Amino acid sequence: MTVSVIIVAGGRGARMGEHVRKQYMILHDRPILSHTIQIFTTNELCDHIILVIPPDDIEFCKTEILSRVDHAEKVKMVPGGAERQDSVFCGLEAIKEEWRGIVLIHDGVRPFVGKSQILDLISCAKKKGACILGISAFDTLKKVDKQGRICRTVDRGGIYFAQTPQAFQYSVIKKAHDMARMQNFRGTDDAYLVEQIGHEVFVINGTRDNIKITTQEDLRLAQAIFTLTR
Repeated sequence: MTVSVIIVAGGRGARMGEHVRKQYMILHDRPILSHTIQIFTTNELCDHIILVIPPDDIEFCKTEILSRVDHAEKVKMVPGGAERQDSVFCGLEAIKEEWRGIVLIHDGVRPFVGKSQILDLISCAKKKGACILGISAFDTLKKVDKQGRICRTVDRGGIYFAQTPQAFQYSVIKKAHDMARMQNFRGTDDAYLVEQIGHEVFVINGTRDNIKITTQEDLRLAQAIFTLTR
């Protein structure tokens, strides 16, 4: 079964406090996005990579991002939409009919997902149709009101922080996105859209290293992870 990967990289990076988009900021020796893409271009389980980027950034990504990626010929660039959900839909539309097996959807600013997690996701999606990476909540959870007062302590048992990649059979995720567009529904992630069509979604244990780099603090942490793991 063919495996396609949609990497969504349209963030503006407002929380970084920089003029450059967060996915183009440098991690060690090259842009964050280059590191992320290479995880999949060098993985023999991943057949096709769809890189969804802002329409005005296509030439930049050719020269500054893909030029630093091994096996970049596996990557097809696609202009994204106004919001992340729109961009994922653009990626799904770009998957050729003969590629429509398993789809992994991943954030362009998560450069540390492991090969074993990718293998587990693909295996689970083939059997179950939909699964995501997640880590169990490890801190005490508090419900707080608008004034900053604690309302109650939330039982963290069974609570998971969702990560990407999220993996689906193509027919499942395309149906979910088509239904969301028809109903003008917005979800916080792709798994939520799949939940809305009544399909079960399973969770595979991720790792705490698989961070999403959205702030300067995250970037400093990513530099430390890179130093320790490479």
